[in-house]
Order: sequence, then structure tokens, then C-alpha cells
Amino acid sequence: MDAEFDASASISASASLSASVSGGASLSASASLSASLSAGASFSVGLLAAPKDPLLGFRFAVEIEGLVTAGFSDVTGLHGEIEVQQYREGGVNAYMLQRAGPVKYTSNLGLKKGILSDSRELWNWYCNVTQGKVERKNVSVVLLDEQGSEKLRWNLLDAYPVKWTGPDLHALASEIAFETVELAHHGIVNG
Repeated sequence: MDAEFDASASISASASLSASVSGGASLSASASLSASLSAGASFSVGLLAAPKDPLLGFRFAVEIEGLVTAGFSDVTGLHGEIEVQQYREGGVNAYMLQRAGPVKYTSNLGLKKGILSDSRELWNWYCNVTQGKVERKNVSVVLLDEQGSEKLRWNLLDAYPVKWTGPDLHALASEIAFETVELAHHGIVNG
């Protein structure tokens, strides 16, 4: 919808402050502001979309080779860094030129989950690697919205376990027994 306005611009402001001290204290203040705008303008008025809330970090799923594996409580290591290569160019003394180099993945993907009595997939996968049977699998970390719909996906290529950590066991504790596996991979790509 288009609208045109004609008016004159003026802004005025006034303020007053008074104080009295005689065995007690009193303070009063007043201020006024008036403004009017004038311009010959033509513009469109539309509804602005309300800002969306950020996605929450506790709604996620982990897929290994396309199968959703349940019960992960923590995912760490979604981290990549582009190596910066610096070099000098003849005649340029004010700075060093910088170019983007290769991508480094400085940390493995860590997956932590509660141990189930009938679920030994991570342990078996790790044991196979210790015996020289390296089976690389694609792993996806999926961030979900409030309704459980997929919003973001990070795909890790050719992952395999390089570290497994079992639970800390204490006779007097009542905590869940967790296992953690770290996966090396060949990079993170968009889903």
C-alpha cells in the first residue's frame, strides 16, 4: 500500500527541575516533548516478520549410516577451522597477504550416551577397529525444532571410532552409566 504525507518539521522540548531542602527534601521534575514531521514522501507499509527464537541445543538426533541411534546425551567436536597462509609480496610492506588454506578438523566428534543392556553397536564398532577391521560410516548430527522437525544437519564423512570410554562405576552412586566414543572423520559438510 502506498501513502503520501505532507507536513512541516519542527521539534521542541522543555524541561524544568526544582528542589527545596528545609528540614525535609522534595524534588520535582517535568519535561515535555512535541514533534511534528513534514516531508513529501512515498513509501510502502508492510508487516514485519516477528524475529524467530534460536534453536535449542538439547533437541538433536544422531544418525549413523542413515539410522537414528537413540539416547545420545552429548555431542561435541562439531568444529572446523580454515588454515590461514601468510606470505609477502614484493613492494607491499604495510601488511602480509593472507590466503585461505586447507580446512583442519582439530577435534574428533564425541558421542556420549547411556548404556543399554541390549545395545552394543558402538562398542562392537570400536572393537572391530582395534582388530584392524576399519569400517568407515557417514554420521549425521541433526538439530530439531520444538515440533521435532529437522532444521539443520551436519554430515561427517567416513567416520570411524578412535577412542572409547566406558562408564565410571561407583557402588554408592545412582547415576546413569555412560559410554563415550570419539570418531575421526574426513570433514563436515552441509546436509
